[in-house]
Amino acid sequence: MYRLARTGGSPELLRRLAQRAEGWAGILDAGGTVLQAVAGNVRWPGHEAAGLASRAARELTARGTGSYSVDTDECSALLLPLDRTPENRGPVLALVGPRPLPGGLTTLMADAVMPLALSWASESVERKRRRVDLAESRGREAVLHLLMTGQLSIAHQVAGALRPKLPDPVRVCVVECSGGQRDEVARICADVSGGRTWIVRCPVYARHLILIVPADEEAEAEGTERGRALGLAVAGLVDDCVVGVSEEVRLPDTATAYQQAFHALAVARGLPGRHARFGVAQEPALVVGPAGARWADALLAPLLAYLPRRSQDPGSQELSATLASWLAFSSHATQHLKIHRNTLASRLKLVGELLGLDLNRVADQAAVDLALRIRATPSLHPARPEGSAAPADLDVVLRAPDVQGWAVQQLRLLGRAGPVGEETLRTWLRCEAQLTPAAAELGISVPGARKRLTRLEALLCRSLLQTPSARYDLWLAFRAVDLAA
Repeated sequence: MYRLARTGGSPELLRRLAQRAEGWAGILDAGGTVLQAVAGNVRWPGHEAAGLASRAARELTARGTGSYSVDTDECSALLLPLDRTPENRGPVLALVGPRPLPGGLTTLMADAVMPLALSWASESVERKRRRVDLAESRGREAVLHLLMTGQLSIAHQVAGALRPKLPDPVRVCVVECSGGQRDEVARICADVSGGRTWIVRCPVYARHLILIVPADEEAEAEGTERGRALGLAVAGLVDDCVVGVSEEVRLPDTATAYQQAFHALAVARGLPGRHARFGVAQEPALVVGPAGARWADALLAPLLAYLPRRSQDPGSQELSATLASWLAFSSHATQHLKIHRNTLASRLKLVGELLGLDLNRVADQAAVDLALRIRATPSLHPARPEGSAAPADLDVVLRAPDVQGWAVQQLRLLGRAGPVGEETLRTWLRCEAQLTPAAAELGISVPGARKRLTRLEALLCRSLLQTPSARYDLWLAFRAVDLAA
């Protein structure tokens, strides 16, 4: 029995008892709830045995006896407490088998109680540890979600119970691990950073770790970049590990830094060192000016003013968060928000009706994405001058000189790819960022179109095929350039 407890734990012990009784063995709590069970005979009706054991366990608890047995016309049930306390409120070992029970079964059952109790206690401790780890992981994930949606004060409140303290300013690193290595890489990151890095297991991509690294003054004074140094160290210590690092940002801009790190990750996959830092690129929301802010307010006004008919329905804030998550992660937003795909579809349908847009079109997606980013930039919302009106449409905003300069800067690197690269990118965007119709229009195979876009990712230092994607910025840049022409 002790050998079985060491090698297989409580499941193996219960299986041996069930096979010996040619019936059913299980562990129940004082209220009769089955915690773990094994059937030793496939012909034995396990649900009937569990019902008899549950009823007997409640009677054992009520009587407070050291053992209990109950017989029916066809079977017998034997019960022994695993934890012999005066109240007998601990777990109970139950054995149910057809009558007559084999000889020596009660002795075997008594011999199994001690190793089974030890195994069950150690397994309970391990289950509690896993629940604590899961709770901490979900807490960190919640803090990251709050930072992504701009709810900074709530994020600080939730993060107060965890360690380390949220840094400010920060760099964000996205680490892509091989399958099954994420926990080990998280431990290495914690050791290398000296416990100063906020480590989150990505809720969307199962192979990604998100690191929020403090960009403190000491690192700057020493002429180093903490985020870059950590990324290089992790890429050097872990084989097949790829790291993308963002620029230094303030904590409220964590969402922007995450997208930068994700774009850098797409570049790092093609580099020998498996590490890349995001290149300097201006955020489009910073160049639209007050006119762009008024346009964004007008576009999003029906969504921001929306009041649900029922209290249990999502309000404007929840719909806005759903929209932002979907624009960033596409169908993976269900994992990010922990909602069903039908719930996501119904919310997006409602948002599209409120805004009067077709969210299946990249053009409308790019417009809404830009409007949300403008809304998330407080400096773009000064008091509106008396009598000022919002621009009629997005084209008016894109014709502004600063936006035109931004568009030229975005497409500057595309010139290295020649006319084929620009044609591929324009066709892909015109086909709503779908590979199959884009390949058909270009007259090439789908793998050929994917290879072209992969090469463009390395050239532009942006992610295209995986979300968060640069498709919205590129669509805006192409539209602005076309308007100027």
